[in-house]
Amino acid sequence: MVKYFTCSGFLKGTWDQVFLAFWQRYPNPYSNHVLTEDIVFREVTPDSCLVSRRLLTKTSRAPRWAEKFLPAHRACKAYIVEDSIVDPQSRTMVTLTWNISHAYLMSVEERCVYGVNPDNSNWTEIKREAWISSNLYGLSKAVQEFGLARFKTSVTKTIKGFEYVLARMQGETPTKTLAEAATEKAREKALAAKEKAKDLASQAQKQQYM
Repeated sequence: MVKYFTCSGFLKGTWDQVFLAFWQRYPNPYSNHVLTEDIVFREVTPDSCLVSRRLLTKTSRAPRWAEKFLPAHRACKAYIVEDSIVDPQSRTMVTLTWNISHAYLMSVEERCVYGVNPDNSNWTEIKREAWISSNLYGLSKAVQEFGLARFKTSVTKTIKGFEYVLARMQGETPTKTLAEAATEKAREKALAAKEKAKDLASQAQKQQYM
């Protein structure tokens, strides 16, 4: 049994911009889990399509119940293969990714199609499909549910990372990440508390000499 998921969305950038951002999206504040990216194969076909294969290394903390099925030195890393075909004539980019690590526990295949948004040529439409499966006897359904939840979280981070890179490419100030916003808010609170403490100390000193 395979768990199927599909969704669609858009990026506020032209297809050309998104195509360039795709190859420049690492690193970004939402992709700290991506450790390395290596081009394994790349060629331009006779019909001018760019065909590539990349190998990505990511941190992938396994849930506690799955750690007993994995060697200790492999439980925190995952290797992902990413194939892509870019057709500049039809202005489409198709990517297919799948994990080669821990595949006997859970396999996740993702297919994305990037094309010009039909309602706004300055935006890029993304159609995403995913197939999640597991051969773990007695736990396959639970593993698939876990995989789907993690995949949805990953999609959100991927889109935010794309938006961050696009904003930087377009000369805009990227939206702050939650961590950056929280840090800035904490600094503001600390500064306000420091100023308040100074005022209280000053008032106490004045009362002492009255």
